[in-house]
Order: sequence, then structure tokens, then C-alpha cells
Amino acid sequence: MPSDVTPLSRWMDQHRARMELGPLSILIRKLLSHSLLSTADQEAIAALPHKIKTLPQGGSILREGDQAEICPILLSGFAYRQKVASDGGRQIVALKLPGDALDLQSLYLQKADHDVRMLTPAELALVPLAAIEQLTIARPGVARAILIDILIESSISREWLLNIGRRNALARLAHLLCELHDRVSDIASETSDHFEIPLTQEQLADLLGLTPVHINRMVRQLEKMGAIGRPSRSLTILNFAELAKISSFSSAYLHRSNASRV
Repeated sequence: MPSDVTPLSRWMDQHRARMELGPLSILIRKLLSHSLLSTADQEAIAALPHKIKTLPQGGSILREGDQAEICPILLSGFAYRQKVASDGGRQIVALKLPGDALDLQSLYLQKADHDVRMLTPAELALVPLAAIEQLTIARPGVARAILIDILIESSISREWLLNIGRRNALARLAHLLCELHDRVSDIASETSDHFEIPLTQEQLADLLGLTPVHINRMVRQLEKMGAIGRPSRSLTILNFAELAKISSFSSAYLHRSNASRV
């Protein structure tokens, strides 16, 4: 592994160096990546009641049909949303990174329509939905930031539909890796062109609508091009520019400059 690669375990924990606002500081950092928040708004988010919970890889925090009372905030680790077909086939429909709220939809929808599981061991802050709802009523700036976060998640879902429906297999994989690179950059305290991605080939297949065999061929092709490395079961981004060229990647759908237009 190149010396400047940012290991997953390192950047997942970098936010702990900025604990002046407590465990929810990483949620604040995520919201600030797309929205302006006053100091008072940030302090109000940091003061939300919460309980810390750890889950192992594969652990479940939300199941389809649940009527949620809490919104988990991912403090460290990766999580994913999935839909399961009647024959047991799985489609991963979203990847969640540190700083992401895992179930803001339940503020407005009565029952979950998907499962949320841990891709890696993870630490969560469990915040009562009622407390978030009260905060959005009292603070319009926070309500706006949460609404934008939900809208950006929808924008990402639309891009994923395009990715699966219209891009070839190599471009699908390259585009996903570019997206994760940019999303990681939003919450990492140190920037790097290299990031470790803890996705197995089976998980990539469930995410990209391909077979594991096809994924393996695409991974080997990107590896030969010097765009990624495989120091272990995970993938490591080595050449973002090459991945962006392969997939014609544009980060516009992530709306990362939204805060500057408020």
C-alpha cells in the first residue's frame, strides 16, 4: 500500500480529534458540507439527547416494516441500506458513511421500507426522533439543513439508478469509487487522493447489479490500469483522475457547494 493511502481505520476516527461539540460533531460537519448553520444551531444539534451503541459487521439497526422511534447517526464505520426481493435476492440501495443520519425519513414516514445493516463494525449515536422533530420546529436553519440532506440522498439515488441502468460495468464501478472518494473527503479532517473502500466483490455485485465474477474482471482491469489497489479484501483508490475519466464523473449531484449559495 502506498505510504499516502488513508487507511479506513484512520479516517473513520479522525473526527474524534474535534470533540469540542461532542460525539455529534461529525453530524454537524456533514451538514456543514452542504448547508450554513449558525453557532447556536450547531450547539443545539450537539446537545441532542443520544445514546452510544456499537454494532458488529452485519448487525442490523432497522428492518423493513419497523416503526422507528430513534434516528441512528453513524459515528464510525460503514452501513448500507438494502431491499430484499421475495426470492431472497438483495439489492444494496445506499451506502452510509460516518456523519450520515441513517433514518431521517422516519421523521415524516410511519414505517421503514428498507433494512439498514452494518458493512463494518460501527459506532452509532441513537437520537430520539421526537427530539429531532422539536429541534427542526424551533430552529429553521436546522430544519433546512436536514431537508437538504434528505434531498441530496434522493439525488444520489437518482444517480445510482442512472449508473446501473446506463453505464457499462467498468464505468459503474469507477463512478461509485469516485463518489465515495468525494463523500469521504467531506467528513475527513485530512484530505488524500487515496482511500481504502471496505467493500467485498460480493457486496459490489449486490450494489451495482452485476455478478461477482463480472465484478472480479472489472476490479482486475482497474487494477491493471493503476486506478485501484487490493492490499487485502478491500479496494484502495490510487488514481482518482483515472477513475473520473473512465466514468465521466461529475460531483454535481452531491451538491457539495450548496452552502455557498445560501
